[in-house]
Amino acid sequence: GILSIEQLISRVGVIGVTLMALLSGFGAVNCPYTYMSYFLRNVTDADILALERRLLQTMDMIVSKKKRIAVAHRTMFQRGEVHNKPTGFWGMIKSVTASAAGSENLSLIQQEVDALEELSRQLFLETADLHATKERIEYSKTFQGKYFNFLGYFFSIYCVWKIFMATINIVFDRVGKTDPVTRGIEITVNYLGIQFDVKFWSQHISFILVGIIIVTSIRGLLITLTKFFYAISSSKSSNVIVLLLAQIMGMYFVSSVLLIRMSMPLEYRTIITEVLGEL
Repeated sequence: GILSIEQLISRVGVIGVTLMALLSGFGAVNCPYTYMSYFLRNVTDADILALERRLLQTMDMIVSKKKRIAVAHRTMFQRGEVHNKPTGFWGMIKSVTASAAGSENLSLIQQEVDALEELSRQLFLETADLHATKERIEYSKTFQGKYFNFLGYFFSIYCVWKIFMATINIVFDRVGKTDPVTRGIEITVNYLGIQFDVKFWSQHISFILVGIIIVTSIRGLLITLTKFFYAISSSKSSNVIVLLLAQIMGMYFVSSVLLIRMSMPLEYRTIITEVLGEL
């Protein structure tokens, strides 16, 4: 019926699975790009020093032109104090033409200052980006950086394999009978021809892999939602945001249970299927 567990979870799972797909797509691109040394561009100290020198030169030019504007304003102010209103026809024409020329020069200098300030902002952002890239290069040389680099390659290959298999399953309307870990261990054992308890180790490795996926995905969800809520939160909307976060976490957890079945051995997958229904 409409109030059955299967019907309710199927409707909640639509939103949750969509949210998981968005976060997984973002993570599948962002994580290797962040940690893999392959995507790091070569940045040297000379590049950073050259960019910083350009930034300092731009700042000096801005200060120089602003000083010219200030001096011109002070000169015009003093001239207005010393000289009274011009008398005669030629005096009026002379004052009008002089003020028009002065204002035109000041407007041109101000436009140059605005352009240089925009250039300085871009140079500053590029300098900060070079410093961040330099720190990532130094981090990639550490043991932890090499470890994350290896994980980036491993999960990139795993992601491409999942996309390939999911496409085949959708096109041919197939349902997987074997989880990826068990299948991978069986292929390895058959290829190497070694004695190995596939059933025993596939359960433990599947359990560890599923735990890693759950922890990292929920952590990524919380980090992403926290950044989003910080951007839109206020004193009036805090209660609504907390309620929305609780709703999203609930839908995300239900969707994780739905999708995590394919990473489990068949007997455990059957138990979850009996609880949730034939979704």
